[in-house]
Amino acid sequence: MSGSDEHLTGGALNAALANEIGRLIAEFTGRGAQRSRAFVDQDVVVCVLEDGATNAERNLVSAGRADLVRLQRDALQRAMGPQLIAIVERLTRRAVRGFLSGSDESGGAAVELFLLEADS
Repeated sequence: MSGSDEHLTGGALNAALANEIGRLIAEFTGRGAQRSRAFVDQDVVVCVLEDGATNAERNLVSAGRADLVRLQRDALQRAMGPQLIAIVERLTRRAVRGFLSGSDESGGAAVELFLLEADS
């Protein structure tokens, strides 16, 4: 965002959400998703991130330890939750009332979902 007073909407907001959420996840995991997109619909923000598994995660899956990838991803998503929420609140200018996060067994695809307080 170029200025703190700028209010993004529509495609610009979706792109900013996808980019900033993707960037934070890359900082935490060491590898960013190759594809990410975000959608805002009324009081719901969804960010889908694809092809983001690290080499270590892919090796664990190949070794039959997808369970460890899932545990690690869950722990990382909980650890970065407050920062993800801060991004969404800053960009949407609305408070987040709920946050849900999940990834597939391989760590390759993830979804970050935010429930927003009513628009005032």
